[in-house]
Amino acid sequence: MAHPRTISDPASMDARQSSSWIRIAFWISIAISIAVVVRRLLALAAPGGNAPPPLAQLDNTFASHSILTLAHIIPALLFVLVAPFIVFRRQPLMVALGRAFYILGAVVGITAYAMSTYSVGGWIERSAVLVFNSLFLLSLARAFTYRRRLDPRLEPVWQLRSLAILLGIATTRPVMGVFFATERLTHLAPAQFFGIAFWIGFSINALAFELWIRSAGRRSAGEATVLPGNAHPRSTL
Repeated sequence: MAHPRTISDPASMDARQSSSWIRIAFWISIAISIAVVVRRLLALAAPGGNAPPPLAQLDNTFASHSILTLAHIIPALLFVLVAPFIVFRRQPLMVALGRAFYILGAVVGITAYAMSTYSVGGWIERSAVLVFNSLFLLSLARAFTYRRRLDPRLEPVWQLRSLAILLGIATTRPVMGVFFATERLTHLAPAQFFGIAFWIGFSINALAFELWIRSAGRRSAGEATVLPGNAHPRSTL
């Protein structure tokens, strides 16, 4: 006779530990994303400033396209601020925030294509933007389709997929930090490593989410016969 899993069950413990790491990574990504936008807003207000030469050069590049940059980063900031409410389902505000999630996401995706026309990292960065931004918009569109179909099972999965891809921009920052820190050894300028950092950062997020969502799905399927109700991957976050 099968018995429901308890907290002492190693499989249950692994699931809890996995969800804890996912939650920590989510909030760290949110914090980094907000910091990136705030830093860019400050840099636009005072291009160059006291930043080191490589950063000052980047600031001047974005400042030369300030309107487009603002049209991208402000909706991105709002999208990131809305994201926790979508992930954790704050019910009283869900209708309005749900609409904002899709509208802001569409604006972020469209303006990202426009910004890729002056990519700091040239075609390597531009190719990363085209690939992952397209995946982001496709995931967002898929989530919206399930929303229209009133499918509460698949809409959240595709919402999380789109969010995981977008938060890849946060993962690129530590990668860029490594390149900046090792510049004297590698002799790589920002124009040379920006594209590489984009590919690494976005790939990490996309692959990590796919591995997690499949693992969560297998756990749910395995527990369906012994637990009262089939756990949704969202519940582990």
